[in-house]
Amino acid sequence: MKRTTLSLICISTLALSAVAQETKPDNSDQSNSSEDTKITADVRRAIVKDSSLTMTAKNVKIITAGGTVTLRGPVKSAEEKTKIEQLAAAAAGGAKIDNQLEIKESH
Repeated sequence: MKRTTLSLICISTLALSAVAQETKPDNSDQSNSSEDTKITADVRRAIVKDSSLTMTAKNVKIITAGGTVTLRGPVKSAEEKTKIEQLAAAAAGGAKIDNQLEIKESH
């Protein structure tokens, strides 16, 4: 019984590691390339520096992969959504901006 259980655990581990190696990052994963990392840092700096944005807006998720900047998370207004996209476009230097920000009105 112990041998069967151990064998199943080993086979499962090998199968999972093989699947993990074949999994490719998608647009939801930050790239480790120096160019993408620099773009992410530049966009974050521009957003945090803007005093007109709320703390919620300053905490949006910024993901850069393959030269595309994806913005995700809640903002408090359409104006903030637009402002963050503009700041990202200016800071990203021509990178494509994928604005997935969601307007969450506070009650």
